[in-house]
Amino acid sequence: MRIIVRWGVLALAVWAATALVPGIKVHGGAWDYLWVALIFAAVNTILGSFLKLMTLPAVILTAGLFLIVINAAMLELTTHISSALTITSFWSAIFASIIISLVSGLGSRLTSKRNWN
Repeated sequence: MRIIVRWGVLALAVWAATALVPGIKVHGGAWDYLWVALIFAAVNTILGSFLKLMTLPAVILTAGLFLIVINAAMLELTTHISSALTITSFWSAIFASIIISLVSGLGSRLTSKRNWN
C-alpha cells in the first residue's frame, strides 16, 4: 500500500511541476500523470542511484545542489521514454526537478505519519 501512496504523491508532484513551470507538459489526464510518475520513479531508481554514486564528489562539493542536476537529467530521460511528457528546455527540467523534490518530500513526510501497512 505504501508504494501506491508514494506513486500517487509523485504523480501529484509532477502535476504541480506542470502547473508551475512553463515548458513542461503532460499530454493527457490523470492516468498519464501516473504513467509519467511510474517511469520517472523507475528511471530514478535504476539509473539515478548509479549516477548519484558516481557523482558523489560533485554532490559533496556543491553541498547536494548537484542532485538537482541529476534529477533534471532523469526527468529529461523520462521524456525520451514516455511520449506523454514534454520538456522544452533543460532549465525547465531544473525548475521542475526542484518542485518535484519539494512536493514529493512534503508528501512523504505527511504520509509517513500514517500507518499504511
